[in-house]
Amino acid sequence: MENDEIMAKIDQNIAEVRKEIAQAQNASPFQKEVTLMAVTKTVDVDRINHAIDTCGIRCIGENRVQELCEKYPLLHLDGVSVHLIGSLQSNKVKYIIDKVDMIHSLDSLSLAKEIHRQAQKHNRTMDCLIEINIGREPSKGGILPEEAELLAFYDAVTEAAPAVRIRGLMTIAPNTGDHDAYLHYFSQTKSLFDMLCENRLSKRNDVKPVLSMGMSGSYREAILCGSDIVRIGSKIFGARVYPDKQNPVAGAR
Repeated sequence: MENDEIMAKIDQNIAEVRKEIAQAQNASPFQKEVTLMAVTKTVDVDRINHAIDTCGIRCIGENRVQELCEKYPLLHLDGVSVHLIGSLQSNKVKYIIDKVDMIHSLDSLSLAKEIHRQAQKHNRTMDCLIEINIGREPSKGGILPEEAELLAFYDAVTEAAPAVRIRGLMTIAPNTGDHDAYLHYFSQTKSLFDMLCENRLSKRNDVKPVLSMGMSGSYREAILCGSDIVRIGSKIFGARVYPDKQNPVAGAR
């Protein structure tokens, strides 16, 4: 496919996603504003910048620290929010602490402490979402969806890592492809989110709560259940093509 065709397809895809987001918003009982995050894992810089410059994307999410660091100087990020949405190892926090506006994958106290330590070096507070393993899948990160465990984790992070500002929750639902299953998992996560808001976040005047759930195959269900951010990758940029490991940002210029 020629470059012009690729960019035209991105235009078409984003317009379609926005239309479907609007439809889901209208059908949702929550009637919330929804942020469209373009997930840029394996996506080259030219396509990302096209989505930003031509299509008005104002929020992007990267999964991998190395990939984010390589692309970052080449991206057109004026007015764009950058989020780290993949699993994050403590020893890599230092590479992204000055590059991202939010981390979606907080799931351990040790990680929170390192984010706190690195954020202090940059005289900033880092917004984070607690990752919930809503499907209790051994292969995924996140804390288990138990109210007591969530509140205990929130309190521990707040006590030990004050430069970490917990804004809410993120989840990745099991990839069932089933409409009712997605509604089940997202409704469970929304209930946990509401509980966290009522018991902790509502007591702070510096926090606007955020619920991040829904991906390319499940964002309609997520919006119906009250998501604030949907994370869309392949539905915008097409199926992922994993580049040569020696050139992880192929096409960047």
